[in-house]
Amino acid sequence: MIAGLPPKDKNVPRRRHPVIESAPPRLTPVGEALAKQISDVLSDFDVSITAELDEVCCLVRAPDVERICRLLKEGPLTSMKYMRLLTVVDYLEDEAELEVVYHLYSLEHHHKMMLKTRVSDPSPEVPSVAGVWRGAGWYEREMHDLFGVFFQGTPDTRTLILPDDFEGFPGRKNYPINEYDEW
Repeated sequence: MIAGLPPKDKNVPRRRHPVIESAPPRLTPVGEALAKQISDVLSDFDVSITAELDEVCCLVRAPDVERICRLLKEGPLTSMKYMRLLTVVDYLEDEAELEVVYHLYSLEHHHKMMLKTRVSDPSPEVPSVAGVWRGAGWYEREMHDLFGVFFQGTPDTRTLILPDDFEGFPGRKNYPINEYDEW
């Protein structure tokens, strides 16, 4: 038996590595100030503001995404002029929900945040933010290819990384892949 690992149980699937506890969320003073500013800037919207690791995280309704992103980019208190990443997380266990995550950064104020929205299958739709950040169009095309999220109003709907005749969405947890056993 390896030190730190429990004895082998035939009924429990083995992991390659032990589970490592993550650090609790903790915002820096800059993050605390940003959370307060975002609360003020987005007071007209239904927003849930939390912390994840060292970032402010806002959960918003999908129809409000484009307007909120524009406010966060153009607002002098937030000035989120750089979208670092747009990605999707598949929460198959949570009633087939997909979470669209926008990672934003202010070059002027040096603060970062995540903006999240949840959409349900079978037709997940979110307004496009390509009109806010031009580079978002590439991410939207990629997330449509992999997860099937449709970005309403996106200027370019061509596939980006998959062949035109590809069927299904390989980023989703329910996409069939070859079965194999970890050793």
